[in-house]
Amino acid sequence: MLVQADRVRAQIAAILDRWGMSPDLAATTVEAMTETDLLGVDSHGISMLMTYEKRVQEGKVKLTVPPRIEKRTACTALVDGGDGLGHPVSAFAMNLAVDMAKEVGVGVVGVRNSHHFGAAGVYARIAARRGAIGMVTSATRGVAMVPTRGAMPVLGTNPLAFAAPAKRNRDFVLDMATTTTAAGKVKVYDLNNKPLPSGWVLEADGTPVQDPKRGMQVVFDEAAGGLSPLGGSPEMASHKGYGLAMMVHILGGTLVGASFSPIRNRTQKPEDPDRLGHFFMAIDPAAFREAGDFENDLDDVIDVLHATPASDPARPVLVAGDPEEAERQRRLEHGIPIPEALDRHIRAICERSGAPYLLS
Repeated sequence: MLVQADRVRAQIAAILDRWGMSPDLAATTVEAMTETDLLGVDSHGISMLMTYEKRVQEGKVKLTVPPRIEKRTACTALVDGGDGLGHPVSAFAMNLAVDMAKEVGVGVVGVRNSHHFGAAGVYARIAARRGAIGMVTSATRGVAMVPTRGAMPVLGTNPLAFAAPAKRNRDFVLDMATTTTAAGKVKVYDLNNKPLPSGWVLEADGTPVQDPKRGMQVVFDEAAGGLSPLGGSPEMASHKGYGLAMMVHILGGTLVGASFSPIRNRTQKPEDPDRLGHFFMAIDPAAFREAGDFENDLDDVIDVLHATPASDPARPVLVAGDPEEAERQRRLEHGIPIPEALDRHIRAICERSGAPYLLS
């Protein structure tokens, strides 16, 4: 079924309220999750409530602790997420990075003691909307990526997002996992009962998994096998994807003092928080160029790309961010798709939490 964004927003808010989340923290989380669904990133929006409920029930997530700055210089800061959901601290951190960039040219903010933050591109877009270049990386809880020549997963999907402001065109926004696909996309295929594209999920012997339920077992139960690195095959392509995932973890995990999942999982008790880390950087183009020059030049670059002759005239050349913005407009008009299986999950969460069911 298709559900208008206001209803999705109200449903998420009602559930977070019943879980006891502070109103200001919940408001930021609701907006981030709804925006994610509007952009078509179905793996990281309202469907994440299934995972968040489990974390709340386990006592891993604190829902009333606001972000707190631990260390700060003129252009850097370290922020403690208070073991809460990652959306409030991530919006706080990116806005802080932009504030510093507007003052001194660049702002870099690390976050630790956080949890899953949804789609990285949501926070990169904050910087672009405020006229800054933004970059976001994050460590992840799950162990899903099989390294080059490996037979079992070691790293997570470790996302990377980058956004830059244009003037006439849509902002450039790249939002990607460092695996061939994000783990949450496997969940979306399972909810829609669709076969997985070959090469996304691999058994320990390298056999592609196409059954979505088996894919869920391999990826989310951390069985042998997992997600292929970005680039898949040949070996050097996947090795670069694996290296990119390591780079992202170094920034979003090691630099900020966050946990590394394979090490944490050896000693973590059921109630221990995930202690994830995130990394946010903002650059003010005015530190390098006269006001407006950067945006004008970026517009020229985007114009050239859009004007490139297409191999299929019915499918024009796209620039990163175009598909998501086009999907956002469609979903604002027609609604956000909620598969029947997801709807059943949301109804069940409402029953368990005592929240009203608001999607229909």
